[in-house]
Amino acid sequence: MTNQPVQEEQAVPLALAEPTVHVKKGWITGLSLASLGMWMASLTPIQVILPLQLQNIDSAHKIQALAIVSGVGAVASVLATPLAGALSDRTTPAFGFARLRGRRHRWTLVMALLGAISMLFLAHQTTVAGVAVFWVLFSAFQNGEYASLSAAVPDHVPVRQRATVAGWVGMPQALGLVVGTVLVVLILNSHVVPGYYLIAVLFFLLAIPFVLGSLRSTGTGTRMLMGLVLGIGFFLASLIWLFVSGFGPDAWRYMFVIGILPALLTVWIRTSIDESHAWQSVDAQRKDAQARKDSGATLNAHEQALTRFTVADLFVDPTTRRHTIIVFLMSLTTTLAWWGISSWVPPYIASVAAKAGQPAAQWASYAGMAYNFGAILGYASLGFLADRFGRKPVVMIFFALAFVMTPVLFLWTQDLTLLLVAAAVNAFFTLGQYSWMPVWLPELFPTRSRATGLAFTFNAPRFIAFLGPLYAGFLITQFGGFSHAAMTIACIYALGFVCTPFLPETNGKPLPA
Repeated sequence: MTNQPVQEEQAVPLALAEPTVHVKKGWITGLSLASLGMWMASLTPIQVILPLQLQNIDSAHKIQALAIVSGVGAVASVLATPLAGALSDRTTPAFGFARLRGRRHRWTLVMALLGAISMLFLAHQTTVAGVAVFWVLFSAFQNGEYASLSAAVPDHVPVRQRATVAGWVGMPQALGLVVGTVLVVLILNSHVVPGYYLIAVLFFLLAIPFVLGSLRSTGTGTRMLMGLVLGIGFFLASLIWLFVSGFGPDAWRYMFVIGILPALLTVWIRTSIDESHAWQSVDAQRKDAQARKDSGATLNAHEQALTRFTVADLFVDPTTRRHTIIVFLMSLTTTLAWWGISSWVPPYIASVAAKAGQPAAQWASYAGMAYNFGAILGYASLGFLADRFGRKPVVMIFFALAFVMTPVLFLWTQDLTLLLVAAAVNAFFTLGQYSWMPVWLPELFPTRSRATGLAFTFNAPRFIAFLGPLYAGFLITQFGGFSHAAMTIACIYALGFVCTPFLPETNGKPLPA
């Protein structure tokens, strides 16, 4: 009897293979922040905000109402979690959004956004039925995010690291309730609507760094994340100041001390970031060219460029010089306008609040949070839009609408609530437009001088832009208010709008060598 051939073991598809490479600190941090936002949004309303809201709606039957709302929310959670998990398992790259191709990440982002929107509607319900409906929707979307986040650990973390990562990711379940309670009870004095709004915003924002981390393999995703983190930092600073400002005239000193913590976190994350292969290759070429130059050898044009002082290199090559001058003027537009106009948004809204008999300092903090929430959305949106429609038209639209939104905020809106909305939309275009720099600038300079080009064009305009707030202060005094001063400085947006068409469209093209 002949032996039957032994069937070879079928290779495991890459998508199903056991992960073997350790995830880095930045990935763990992003997943932990997303988990923190998720648990804070899930547990804080149940423990704090829902009881307060139902007490206001029907104080005689608040216990029964809370039981009903919690029960239907639990049912929604039970049904939504396996459904969302199945959808993320079966999602294919064909359903990607922009460059967001990870099958889990798009569900994380969509669920967080829909959950935040549901919570915003929940804040304004005045009946038990209305509360129940929107709590069911929120619970479904929140558990949809839970399904995608839970799958991230076995998808990416090897067995030998899985327990450690699970510990970090599990910690936010307890920390989320603590942080949420402190924010709602101590900072917002147990106010229902502001509490819901703050928790909803943080629920969505804290998911973004982990989601956009999936784009690290594309230059655009990493550069978008840089701008996004800037906006989140501004938002958190406004939020912290809302609490710290009550510590008296020395409160600003405490803010400086608190500001040290992000710097320490940055140092820790930086230890896990590798140098790019492109830079390492150019650095090796530069060292070889420098050695040839020191030996007296004749260098070709490329070798001369490699050994040249990088700041001088920006102005020697005609194409690089042209790009440097144009983006200098565009960067000047963005920075001078932001320093000269947008930095006055909180004090302007505070002045309107004071005239209406409202606490000015509190409304200044609300304005700062609303403004920076809009900026965060602007940071992320510009990158996606620039990938979809091109760098040039999107940046021109942001410059144009930044100008249009200036009179909307400073001239045409008087209601305090609408002012917060106008501030958020204004920030989407004025502060969000900073994303054109990390998205577009690296695509305009060669590797040998890319960091110098980015640093020069981002920072050198500040030597002129610092005049913006000084001139704005003078104009505010001359005009007797913020409105006309803001419109005068907003004219600088015309410079950026006119300069943008003279840059090349780089969308989809390789970086300059």
